[in-house]
Amino acid sequence: MFDFRKLEVYKKAKLFHSVSDQVIKKNQFSKTTKDQLSRASFSVVLNIAEGSGRFSKADRRNFFVIARSSIFECVAIFDILLDQKEIDEKQFDEFYSMAEEMSRMLFAMIKNLSA
Repeated sequence: MFDFRKLEVYKKAKLFHSVSDQVIKKNQFSKTTKDQLSRASFSVVLNIAEGSGRFSKADRRNFFVIARSSIFECVAIFDILLDQKEIDEKQFDEFYSMAEEMSRMLFAMIKNLSA
C-alpha cells in the first residue's frame, strides 16, 4: 500500500535526513541552523512520500519539485556551515554527493511526470 517505501530516492532521503540529524546533534550549530537543517532534510523525505500518494501527475510532480527544492536548501546550509568552518570539506563533500544523487533522481521523476 505504501509503495513510496520501495523507492530508492525515498531510502536515500531517509539516510540523508538521518546523517544530517546526527551532524546536528554532534555540533554546536545555532538554534536557527539546527531547526532549518532538520526541517529541510525532513521535508525531502515527507514530500517524496506525500507526492507518491497523489493521483494526478501534476500533484505528484509538485511534491517532487518541493522535495528537490528542499535538497537545494540543505546544500545551501551545508555550504554556509563550510564557509563558517563548522563542518570540514570532507563532511561537505559527503553531503553534497548524497544531495546531488537525490536531486538527479528527483529531476528524472519530475521530467517523467511532465510529459
